[in-house]
Order: sequence, then C-alpha cells, then structure tokens
Amino acid sequence: MTNKLGCIGGGQMGEALIKGILQSGLYPKEQIVVADPDADRRQFLEQTYSVATSGNSADVWLTSDTVILAVKPQVMGRLLRRDKDHVSERHLIITIAAGLPLSFYNDCLNARAYRIIRVMPNTPALVLEGASALSGNENVTATDLQQAIGIFNSVGKAIVVAEEYLDAVTGLSGSGPAYVFTFTEAMIDAGVKCGLPRNVAEALTLQTILGSVNLLRQSGEHPAVQRARVTSPGGTTIAGLHVLERAGFSGIIIDAVEAATRRSLELGGKR
Repeated sequence: MTNKLGCIGGGQMGEALIKGILQSGLYPKEQIVVADPDADRRQFLEQTYSVATSGNSADVWLTSDTVILAVKPQVMGRLLRRDKDHVSERHLIITIAAGLPLSFYNDCLNARAYRIIRVMPNTPALVLEGASALSGNENVTATDLQQAIGIFNSVGKAIVVAEEYLDAVTGLSGSGPAYVFTFTEAMIDAGVKCGLPRNVAEALTLQTILGSVNLLRQSGEHPAVQRARVTSPGGTTIAGLHVLERAGFSGIIIDAVEAATRRSLELGGKR
C-alpha cells in the first residue's frame, strides 16, 4: 500500500480539498499527488501547497490508494474509459461530480467490485465551511466511509445519506450557495435603496446573515422560534415579513430547490 491520496482535477474544489486535508493533518503533503492538464494550475498547486502534480491522470492511479475525482460531469465518462486499465480493486474512488449515479462509474469501468463513494459538496468548502453528503456503493466498507467523512469534514461538515437523496442534496445544499448569494445581494441593494452607503449595507447584511446562522446553530431551535422572537406585534419586522409572504417567498425557495433537484436527475439520466 502506498498510503497516498490522489486527486484528479486541480480546480477550485480540488484545491479546497487539498487545503483542508493538509490543514487537518489527514495526509502530509508528501503523500498527495494532483493531476491536472493545465500546466499553470499545476505550478500554482506545487508552489502553494508543496504537493506533487502531474499532467497525466494515470500517475494518480498508479501511485495512490484513494483517488478523488474532481472533474466536471461532462468529462467524467471520457476520463474513466481512458483510465480504466489503471484502476484496480485496491483503489477507494471518491467522486464529487454532480448528478452522475454510482452505476455510471461501474458502467464506465466495466466492473462491479470497485469501492466507490459519491459526494455532493458545495462551494463554501473553499473557505472550509462546506456542506457535503456522501453515499457509497455496496462494496464500500465502514472504514472507507469514515475515511471519506474525515476528508470532507476537513472542509466543513459531512453526512452520510442513501444515494436516492443525493439529487435532493444537490438541489438544496449543492446549489444553495447561489440562493444565499442572490438573497444577500438583494439585501445589500435594499439597504442602498433605503439610503445606506453601499459599504455600510454590505457590512450589515453579511454580519446579519452570519449572526443569524450562528444563533440558530447555538440555540438548536427551529427557525420559526427565532423568527417569532424578532417579530413584535405591529412592529417593523412583521411589516417586512408580510411583504415576503404576499410575494410567496417561501414557495419561491421551495420551487428553486425542486427545479435544481429535477435538473440533477436529468443530468444523471433519471428523467
């Protein structure tokens, strides 16, 4: 056993995982290798994290026991069919490609004995605050799952779910940062419209969102309980909430998550 971790794809998510893994001490830099076709990207990763890199994904399979597939879903099939002769049962394969079911990897690799874990992370992993959901195939052991949980806990919080839930995870937490960014932008613009300087509106909005999330985490209470505490009879908050409810704010968020979930199903060929 080489006890090495390989990552095929050195883009933003691949980099986030490398950063988290190194900071958590799961693997030392000497035991990590990253494959990426972009020479400039390889140079950046080498200089920033002191990890080994290669322009050939075969080098990752040949030197690593655990392999993270951090490439786009559109190129995953081509990559696997090209590399399948280098894949063996000793590899634990962890994929972060959205929408592609575990069966997709078996079909591309022409095998059923490989240990494969499918993960849906999100972009806050870039600042080590990601939300990730994991599901393994029937060959994955409890030890394999714990290893994967450790990797993704290093960039946030990871939970294990049945694969049937991963499309909903994609629609909720995978696409969720975009919903939050859109809401945040609207809050800032609203502050500007009401007369606040943009830098003041931005600072207040970001701290309000951060503080509200931390309050929910620390209190452990349902969001409705905290909302009720902010909402005084006849006050300003209920006036604002009335506008949100009249516009169907909650329904719009639910519709957005459902639409993203349907798209994930489509990408996986399920609809």
